[in-house]
Amino acid sequence: MSIRFRLLTEDDVKAVLTMDDLIETMMSALKRFSTGGVVQPVRSVVGINEHAFFGVMPAYVRGGSDASLGAKLVTLFESNTARGLPTHLASIALLDPDTGALRALMDGRFITEARTAAVSAVTSRLLARQGASSLAIIGSGVQARSHLDALSRVHVLRHVTVWSPTKTHRDQFVAEVGVSSDSSRSDVGVKSDSTPTLDGRYTVAAVDHAGEAIVGADLIVLATSSPTPVIENGWVKPGAHVMSVGACRPNWREMDPALVARARLFVDSRAAALVESGDVVMGIQEGRFPADHIVAEIGEIVSGATGRTNDADVTIFKSLGLAVEDVTAADLAYRRAIERGIGTELVL
Repeated sequence: MSIRFRLLTEDDVKAVLTMDDLIETMMSALKRFSTGGVVQPVRSVVGINEHAFFGVMPAYVRGGSDASLGAKLVTLFESNTARGLPTHLASIALLDPDTGALRALMDGRFITEARTAAVSAVTSRLLARQGASSLAIIGSGVQARSHLDALSRVHVLRHVTVWSPTKTHRDQFVAEVGVSSDSSRSDVGVKSDSTPTLDGRYTVAAVDHAGEAIVGADLIVLATSSPTPVIENGWVKPGAHVMSVGACRPNWREMDPALVARARLFVDSRAAALVESGDVVMGIQEGRFPADHIVAEIGEIVSGATGRTNDADVTIFKSLGLAVEDVTAADLAYRRAIERGIGTELVL
């Protein structure tokens, strides 16, 4: 018996998923995860070398007509930069939750990029101080771009400052976003000059030191490949919300451990953070804080658990990325593709 499935390229996936869709979808996925609606192990990781690994991320999302089943295969090869390839590559296999048959095979690189930023936007909506308008981004790659897109949809940004180690990269980032306002939105755009406007648009500037970007920022995105801290505790003002999406291995950290100890710490998954996040694992090993320093999972905040307690709280979201996020996004892409006749039907 032959199995028919749909092949969706990166362009196909981009055609059917929007950031606004993903922000709402990720909020629902995180709530399901934290309320027992998802069967998902911590990702299995095969180390290739010190700078490369291969991860397998399966998930089953319980439900009736909206149940989903699948897995993402993801790799991180830092050497890909020299080859002109993305450092993160991924494919997602979506299965029929009733039969286990292959439903779709699709690009997972864009889904990873977009859903990561969408999850950060969810946390910022829930945890950032009201009126937050200044954003610092440490990093200038695809996650920096996707986070700017996502966060501009949940905050009225006025100032965006970016730093990364290579000047040409951060200058290129400013040049690109400075001419790439989102024409689908009437309330938010981008200007590359230094004068804020009053119509919901924001300025974007590159600086020569990470601390210069972070000092005074309401919102801070850490989107780096650094295995050592890129942010110091003293740079972060009271009331800031930090979104750390790098340092996904237990021996990597991108935050000053004193900052992690000072802040109210939130994660996507406690189980994953306690084995995968160096910022958490090493902090516990060093006796800086106990495991219960993790205040809550984001899905618990969606369900009503306490997040920020006052305007002076520094809140941190340590992101590792969950299979449920990928599978839920892939299921949405598949359903949209079927409706619109997008993709290629193949026989296995």
